[in-house]
Amino acid sequence: MTLQKNNARANAGDYLAIFLHDIPLMDVRAPVEFARGSFPSAINVPILDDRQRELIGTCYKTAGADAAVALGHQLATNDIRAQRLDSWQQFTTKHPQGFLFCFRGGQRSRITQQWLKDAGCPYPLVKGGYKALRRFLLDELERVIEDVPFIILSGKTGTGKTQLIKQLSYSIDLEGLANHRGSSFGRRHGGQPSQIDFENHLAIALLRHRHQNPGMPVLLEDESKLIGRCSLPQSMRDKMQMSPLILLEQSMDERIAIGLKEYVTDNLAEFVTAYGEQEGFTYFAEGLAGSLYRIRRRLGGERYQRLADMLQHAIEQHQSVGTINDYGRLIGELLSSYYDPMYDYQLEQKMAEIIFRGNHQAIVEQYEKLVAGLARTKVCKRAISKGR
Repeated sequence: MTLQKNNARANAGDYLAIFLHDIPLMDVRAPVEFARGSFPSAINVPILDDRQRELIGTCYKTAGADAAVALGHQLATNDIRAQRLDSWQQFTTKHPQGFLFCFRGGQRSRITQQWLKDAGCPYPLVKGGYKALRRFLLDELERVIEDVPFIILSGKTGTGKTQLIKQLSYSIDLEGLANHRGSSFGRRHGGQPSQIDFENHLAIALLRHRHQNPGMPVLLEDESKLIGRCSLPQSMRDKMQMSPLILLEQSMDERIAIGLKEYVTDNLAEFVTAYGEQEGFTYFAEGLAGSLYRIRRRLGGERYQRLADMLQHAIEQHQSVGTINDYGRLIGELLSSYYDPMYDYQLEQKMAEIIFRGNHQAIVEQYEKLVAGLARTKVCKRAISKGR
């Protein structure tokens, strides 16, 4: 997509370029629509607030399109129109190469565009609006899942898979996209994105991988269908189950140390940053207790109570004398008696080849060779399938 001067640019129909180049987008839908899902580069600068949208929608259903448009103009008082224009012009000044959109590229986009033009600030829109952009991403997501080979980084809970994913090339951090650490204790401050936002971020990440690294496999962490409450597409989950595995292996002591860092030190730091030291610690402690409570049925009553007592003691020691070592005993027991048996069972169910296993350093040293080998294998398979 050629980015022209603001007053000469046409409306956008090249959706791929928008996402590959992270083009700024002004989403003029109502806040409630934006909250359900939008795009990473979109900022909500609505033409209607939630109540106005509701009133106009009701009018449309009961009295038709003309009456709804008339009501819209009636609601757009001079003060409201001036406020909207000011917000839009701030966006267009800050993002002269961006575009605006509403749900279908219809009335709301056209009215926004006309008001801006009348104010001497012409600004292009996205053809088809949100609906077209979303449809494009969903279709492309399925195509990329089919076309791009996967490598899966697997390993028991607490081996540090996510940190290794971030270090290696050709990788996508699924837990980062979901803002969740993946396990029962994986909740993070800030909450998770909506399912739509998660899917949009995932599709864009895969599109960029395919564009920037043609023919190369993508490295993904081994995940269940749900990462917290964000759901992977079934087609992606099915392919992950069949894709070659790299197994990350660490000692129990190393895994406990990683658990202490991720679930205690780093976790607490996020809450303290957000809420301050005292309130942040309260949220941190309540979060750990809540996570343990949510798996009580799988643990069984007696084991749950024993682990809950261990957690409470660790929290008290942490708060009173500042030591976190008592969490280590709890983490070790959860790993050995709860998470490891589940992982062993799940690994047995996989239909995939283990192409390498080793610790963090061993995988780092061999990774580029493994990726190159899989890329060559993929090229050969394509050539054979085409009869070359």
